Amino acid sequence: MQAVDPALIKSALRKELRAARRAHVAALDPRIRALTFLRPPSPLLALVPSDAIIGLYHAGLDEAPAGAYARFFHDAGHGIALPWFAARGAPMEFRLWRSPHIEELLEPGPFGILQPLADAGVAVPTFLLLPLVGFSAEGARLGQGGGHYDRWLADHRGTAAVGMAWDCQKVDSLPDEAHDQALTAVVTPTRLYGPFEVGH
Repeated sequence: MQAVDPALIKSALRKELRAARRAHVAALDPRIRALTFLRPPSPLLALVPSDAIIGLYHAGLDEAPAGAYARFFHDAGHGIALPWFAARGAPMEFRLWRSPHIEELLEPGPFGILQPLADAGVAVPTFLLLPLVGFSAEGARLGQGGGHYDRWLADHRGTAAVGMAWDCQKVDSLPDEAHDQALTAVVTPTRLYGPFEVGH
């Protein structure tokens, strides 16, 4: 029997999980949604070094919101960095978001996602909170398919990488490819998965 291409399985899963995520977010009472992801859970905070630069993301419409975490860590004295792209084909880097209380310090990047201004300082996060399309309870991550985070993490071994997700994004298992980078943990509105063993 011919093996199924993992890339094809992932593509089908992305379509299915994006639809499930969209339906889940649409069904949320706005008052309830406003109360999610307000403060990192204590077990997650225990993983964050006191001098860490925190890498986050500017959430898309249905993604787990990261803005409150950005403000929390900024107010706790951490530097905040967001993904930054010079062009669509350029590698992902991170630049400082001088204050997550001020949206005007961001501008649309080449993918239409808000990113720090071009003159913002370059930063290398030592603790990374990242978006995902799907995840497993063992720390596997299904991303958007561009590979930006996998490549960045491969170049920055040892960086703690924590996925942020809605509970509906959990799957039983995910295909594993050589370039996939496992997560340190996953945080959802109801629980923290992990931390997982290094080398998972």
